Amino acid sequence: MRLATWNVNSIRTRVDRVVGFLERSDVDVLALQETKCRDDQFPSAAFEALGYEVAHVGLNQWNGVALLSRVGLDDVRVGFEGVPSWSSKEGVEPAQEARAIGATCGGVRVLSLYVPNGRQLGDPHLAYKLKWLEALRADAAGWLATDPDAQVALVGDWNIAPQDDDVWDIGVFAHSTHVSPPERAAFAAIVDAGYADVVRPYTPGEYTYWDYTQLRFPRREGMRIDFALCSPALAARVTGASIDRQERKGKGASDHAPVVVELAD
Repeated sequence: MRLATWNVNSIRTRVDRVVGFLERSDVDVLALQETKCRDDQFPSAAFEALGYEVAHVGLNQWNGVALLSRVGLDDVRVGFEGVPSWSSKEGVEPAQEARAIGATCGGVRVLSLYVPNGRQLGDPHLAYKLKWLEALRADAAGWLATDPDAQVALVGDWNIAPQDDDVWDIGVFAHSTHVSPPERAAFAAIVDAGYADVVRPYTPGEYTYWDYTQLRFPRREGMRIDFALCSPALAARVTGASIDRQERKGKGASDHAPVVVELAD
């Protein structure tokens, strides 16, 4: 089984690239983030034509997450227990955003996650991000407490660089979000709950995101912020992982590259 995650930065803009990736990568399950469309705008037909079932949640032109699977798509669930709400506008009631969707695919519980950005230190959005991650940790830890042998993959754009070598120059980010101690602690808490970063051992020194500006990609000035965190039972099945830099190249590329995990039967 091959599992991949990819922040596509607008599925309608990049549907052809996603189709091409699926055709050449032989991926069984693909988690997408930042689809930037409503459910009725998601191009499901393009993926169904390739044999994939589709689950998507999107409320507007922001956020949005999806799962594409050709090995089953059962028990679809939007969000997770305790997920906080958010509103940046005065007088607008906070609501849950389209940042998490889960389903059972080929016996594996896969969650496609688009963790809030946090914006900048001291911003209320950072506090929201930390609450969001704590709610995810609590729910995910509960799954393993109930069933230690559960096969769970928490995949997506985490908007956190948990180690200094996950950014091209830590000095540039020293006073920014993504590398702050509270964010790194929130990421570490999910690892400590039993979910292993299964990609890092196979991709040392590699990044998953490069800003569009200042020639960041050709200069190799990137960040590692897209991860697959797996439960112990699923981590034991991992036989390899890769970051597909080819998909960051060329016209119309997303600013993120797909992350692919190989799983033994």
